[in-house]
Amino acid sequence: MRVRTTAVAGATTLLGIGAAAVAAGRYVTGAALKPAPDRPLPNEPSLTVHAVEDGRITLTRSLASLRPGTYGLAGRDLHAVVGPVDEDVPHPADCVVRRLERVTHGAPDAGARVRLTPQVHAGDPKDALGIEHADVDIPGELGPLPAWFLPGERTTWVITTHGLGTTREHPMVVMPLLNRLRIPVLDLAYRGDPGAPRPPDGIGHLGDTEWRDLDAAIRYAVRYGAESIVLHGWSTGASMALHAAANSALRHRLSGIVLDSPVLDWRATVRALAAAHRTPAALLPLAVRAVEGRTGLHDGKLAEAADPESLRVPTLIVHGPGDTLAPWGASRELADARPELVTLHPVRHAPHAAMWNADPQGYEEVLRRFLTPLI
Repeated sequence: MRVRTTAVAGATTLLGIGAAAVAAGRYVTGAALKPAPDRPLPNEPSLTVHAVEDGRITLTRSLASLRPGTYGLAGRDLHAVVGPVDEDVPHPADCVVRRLERVTHGAPDAGARVRLTPQVHAGDPKDALGIEHADVDIPGELGPLPAWFLPGERTTWVITTHGLGTTREHPMVVMPLLNRLRIPVLDLAYRGDPGAPRPPDGIGHLGDTEWRDLDAAIRYAVRYGAESIVLHGWSTGASMALHAAANSALRHRLSGIVLDSPVLDWRATVRALAAAHRTPAALLPLAVRAVEGRTGLHDGKLAEAADPESLRVPTLIVHGPGDTLAPWGASRELADARPELVTLHPVRHAPHAAMWNADPQGYEEVLRRFLTPLI
């Protein structure tokens, strides 16, 4: 009887672990692969607004609120833009005062809970930047993909793809520079984005399936006059760019790639996103395996796209050594493997996909120098 009881207990334990793994996998899939496109990523700490006056905003003091640069400030029915920290203004020791550049909508009242986001602009290029654009639909395999087209005189186009936790509004940070350089821009909304088709399984694949929407944008650009194309992707958008550069039938039309905070190690990104959603550490390995089973992702898929030997065109990687979602080490290894093609520009004190935010002038100058010989 004792042996039978032990066996039953062991079987029950195994079933319990299996059930926990399945539950964790479903939870992590939702937490990591269904990030809301209109709100900051979960690893961004929540801050409290303490005061707003004289073009300044007082926030909870933290490593996040002390970051240098310019960021969006998102909250419930709120979007604003904050600039650098102002140390000269008297403030409590547990607070930080930053310049309040503008309020796009809502009101950052005292007591509001907010998060920093790399998405600085809201609206469309005309409303946010005063840049003329056309709303276009790109034929994709799941249906029409909305995009903004910004005309320019060059025959080299830049196609931009946003990443986790943002929308096609995020790439607007580089549009003024590209407009000054007279480069046509195609800013893509892909599967899962507002206005774009829903993925068949309802979840994201960290670029592994989404790249086919970028491939559709490449075909569209060539059809409408692009002689060559530079892909500029952030986060999973950077992964999409690598997939397209390796697999697109029109990859010979690519003249360059810009990778901002590229997701090159999907397991590390899934673990980080799940941990930010407070998934117990003991369940992370089981959960990641469950995500692998549900999505079809595996170690080789992104590695194949990011194989240094598959790179054929000049590539700029802009990445932060402190990125907790997409490990910096993978970008460094890619750059070290192909120094004749890959330029790696590190940005200190910058969270994931916020390289422009931490140093707008430095980012734009590096990007300008990279693009100049390609256009």
